[in-house]
This record gives sequence, C-alpha cells and structure tokens, in this order.
Amino acid sequence: MEVFRQLKDFYWVERKYMITSIVCLMCATALGLVYPNLLRILIDDVIKPRDFDKVPALALTVVGVVAVKATLQFFHGFFGGRLGNRVAYRLRNASYDKLQTLSYSYYDKAKTGDLMSRLTADLEAIRNFIGFGFAQILNMFLMVIFGAAMMFSISWQLTLVTLVTMPFLALTAVRFEKNIHPAFRQMRLAMSHLTTAVQENITGVRTVKSFAREPHEVNKFSKRNEEYKENQVGAALLWAKFFPVMELLANLSMVILLAFGGYLVIQENLKLGEFVAFFSMIGYIIGPMWNMGFQINNYTQSKASGERVLQLLNEHVDVRNTEHPVVVDEQMIKGHVRFEHVTFNYPDKQPALIDINIDAPAGSVIGLLGATGSGKSTIIQLLMHAYNVKNGRITLDGIHIQEMDVQHLRSQIAPVFQETFLFSSSIRNNIAYGVKDVTQEQIEYAAKLAKAHDFIMELPLGYDTVVGERGLGLSGGQKQRIAIARALIRNPRILILDDATSAVDMETEHEIQAGFKELMAGRTTFIIAHRISSLRHADEIIVLDNGRIVQRGTHDQLIRSSGPYRDTYNIQYADRPQAETDEASFELKRSVSR
Repeated sequence: MEVFRQLKDFYWVERKYMITSIVCLMCATALGLVYPNLLRILIDDVIKPRDFDKVPALALTVVGVVAVKATLQFFHGFFGGRLGNRVAYRLRNASYDKLQTLSYSYYDKAKTGDLMSRLTADLEAIRNFIGFGFAQILNMFLMVIFGAAMMFSISWQLTLVTLVTMPFLALTAVRFEKNIHPAFRQMRLAMSHLTTAVQENITGVRTVKSFAREPHEVNKFSKRNEEYKENQVGAALLWAKFFPVMELLANLSMVILLAFGGYLVIQENLKLGEFVAFFSMIGYIIGPMWNMGFQINNYTQSKASGERVLQLLNEHVDVRNTEHPVVVDEQMIKGHVRFEHVTFNYPDKQPALIDINIDAPAGSVIGLLGATGSGKSTIIQLLMHAYNVKNGRITLDGIHIQEMDVQHLRSQIAPVFQETFLFSSSIRNNIAYGVKDVTQEQIEYAAKLAKAHDFIMELPLGYDTVVGERGLGLSGGQKQRIAIARALIRNPRILILDDATSAVDMETEHEIQAGFKELMAGRTTFIIAHRISSLRHADEIIVLDNGRIVQRGTHDQLIRSSGPYRDTYNIQYADRPQAETDEASFELKRSVSR
C-alpha cells in the first residue's frame, strides 16, 4: 500500500465521502446476512410447524430489508463516484501543474504519448480503485468476517470443515497478485509506447507522406501493437492458470459442505433450516474469495498506474527558485547581460560550452554565428535559465540569474525560435499569448512590425482566423512572422532571435529587420543567424566552434581578418557583385517606402 500512502494527500482530504461510502457498503453487507436467517426462520419456524400466519410479516421484512439495502448501495455508489472523480480531478491538476514546472532537461527525454497515457488511462485506473475498488476490498474482508461469525453461531464443526480449503484459496490469490502486477506494469508501459507511436505519426504525418513512408509507419505501429497484444495475452494466460485453481478450491468447499452438512442433518445434529441458511451463507465466504482475483486485478492495475503517476509527481525539478528569489522592479531592469567563464554540458554528454565570456551592455546587439552544434542555442537556453550553470555565472544587471525568480526573469525575455510553434487558436490569441489585457491596436502594431498584418488581413476571418494544430494551414514564413509578432508585443528588455527569419525570403527579411531596428532601440538583443546579412549590424559578433569562442568583433573587424567568419562571408557572397546589387536594391526599396 506504499503507493496509496504516497497518494494520501489527494484522497484523504475527501475522507468524508470515503467514510460515508464505506459505511453504507458495510451496512448493506451486514443487511445481507438477514436473508439466510429469514430463510432459516421460514423453514424451521413456519413451514415445518405449518405456522403460515408468520408469512406476511416475513415477506414485509424482506421488502424492508431490500429497500434499505438498495438505498445504502445507492449512497455507496454516489459517494464513491464523487470520491473517485474528485481524487482524479486533483491528481490531474497536480500532474499538469508538475508538467509546467518541470525543467527543460526532463522534456529532453520525455515522450508525449507516455505523458498522455499517464494523464488519461493511469488516472482512470486510480479513480476506479479509490472510488470503488478500495471499498470493495474492505467489504470482501467484512463479508468473510461477518459470514464466518454467523456460520460459527450455527455450527462450529461444520464451519471448520467447510473452511478448510480457504487458506489454500487465499494463498493462490496472493501468488496470483505477485505474478499479475509485473504483467500489468509492462502492459502500461506497452500502452505508452503505443500511444507515443500514434502521436508521433499524427504529428509528423506530412513528413511521412512526403517521403512515402506509410508502410514503414504501419509496420512500426504493428510492432508496438504486437508488444501490447503480447502483454495482454500474457496477463490472460496468468488468469487462465490461476482462476481454475481458485474455482476448484471454492467448489470443493461447497462439496464438503453438502456432504458433511447433509450427514449432520440426517443425524439430527443440525436443523434443516440451519443447514439451508448455512449453505446460503457460504456464499459470503466463497464469493469474496472467488472474487479476490478480480479485486487483486483491480488493485494491481491501479497500483501500477499509481507508480507511473507518482514517478511524474516526484520527478526532480532541476531549475527552481531559491528560498528567497530576487524580484527586481521591471522599470529598474536595464538588460545588461554578462557570461563569466561559463562552462556547461548536458547530462551524460560532452561540454556544450567551454569558458564562455560575453559582455552585452544594455541596448547592445550581440550576434552569434557558428556551425550546427557549436553552442549558439545553448547560450540562449542558459540565459533563459532553462538549465543550471555549474561552472561560471550569468548575470542580469549584476544579479546572478540563478538567484532571480525564474518566472520574473523569463518575463523580461522575448524569444523567437527557429522552430515555430503556434497553438490551435486564433491568430489574435497566438500573438497576444505572452501578455495580458492587450488591445487590438497593440496586436496590429506588433503584426505590422513583423510584416504579418497584410497576409493576416487577406485571410477569411483576419485576426480571428483559427490556425490548425501547430500552425498547420500557414506557410513556414507566415508562422515565423506570427511568432515574431508574439515576441514583439511583449515589449521585452531582452530580445532573442534564434534564426528568426530563416523561413522568409530575403526581401521580407530586410523588411522585418527594419522593424527589429525600431524595437531593438534600448533593448539588449541576441541574434542567432546563419546569414551574414542578419548579423552585420550587430555591436559584437561572436563566432563559436565546438562550444568555444574562436572569433569576436564587429562585422568590419571580422571581415578584415582571416578565420571562420570571413570564410562564411566568402561562401555566402561568392557571387559578390550580384549579391551586393540585390542588397542595394532592397535598401533602395526600403528608403523609397519610407
């Protein structure tokens, strides 16, 4: 019960529903013992002496008992259902809240399908057990105790002989639980793999179809489906192995009862009514024992699900606030960023950054250039305190960012990532996502700076147009411009542009950069780009290679010295006269439009 002890905070607060449900079930179970006694009275005190005047009273008693028992069972179901639903509600909120607080490092390894499985199927199993399963297991023990007590009151000899197989039945049920629990754990894991396969396929359906890989995806899903099927078959084999044994032991008790009980009636050591009542009450013993396998099944499923949910709830959060986090007034933040001898590596990997030193005064523009994997995006992630820096430190206006409130720090930063993500909502809501109480004028102004207003107005519903899941229905450039508008509307102290114009054409890039220049004034900006044209106006350009800074300076300084920057420039401007002509034409168009 360790799993449910750890979940106590979620269901014990609703203990009034739990206690009421259990009490109602206990009373209903106790009332069930009235039937065998009424049967005994009917045979021994009414039929045998032919005293039929007592029949109406017995009939009314039966009706009353049935009505009261039905009422108690209704309240058991009502309060049990409320308990289960409220516990699932609390667990679902806690799990989702945990997902929001978990660090970037967790999502580097997590699988979406697995997380979805935990928040749906696993929580449903816990809801069913806490709402009804726990009460049913407790009721099972009560039925055995009540039934055994009544049977002893009739004939202790017959009771001992009849229950001789019960320890073997209980032992078989316990062995069944030990075998079935690992099977259910594997089944839950297989289900998460299956869900992940479906989720990945739906998410990447365009890529699948573009590469004509539908047969491969079907085959991959079939393998996951086969894994889940094998787990289901394995669990079914365990049921097939243990349940016949439990049924045999239960029926053996019935045979012993009929043989020995019949002998006692013949010898007149037991009344016929008592024997019939005894036979009726044996169900109070065998029924729960026979049903123990189902209850164990219910328990083990919820236990396996509880382990998976607790694993999520107990997941360590790498990035969290200190005991007394620093919160600086927004008006006082200038945006002066410093990296001081920062060395960082992702878990179980080689260092991604080695001895990085960057000084970005407030309002400056810092360009980052380098090959894929050189550490550009890692610098940005560390600035946003996505990971903890072990060596060196990063400061904002002289304050170590690990001492600052994480939410407050990130509220001062507006990122535009190369991989654009849009929510399944209206364009208006996507642009206004990072701010509260924003006006339509502010939304349109940000969209105009991002050169998105014109194409938005051409859509059927304008800003009320609902984009598809992850922005499907828009081109890559359109999604990127909406993401840029989402960043601009925050009016941040620090602006991060991670290859933010990679999906737009050169002319649109120049237009967007013109909007950036207006917004960058007075704001610290970090630009990651592969195009020299996006970096040439930066106050300092930092060239990275394998996590180290290999060059730094302005465009004019770097272009005059040999190194990776000039090599990149020569590659991009191999056809230099034509490229310079194109850039000049863009500048001319921009000046004319002004």
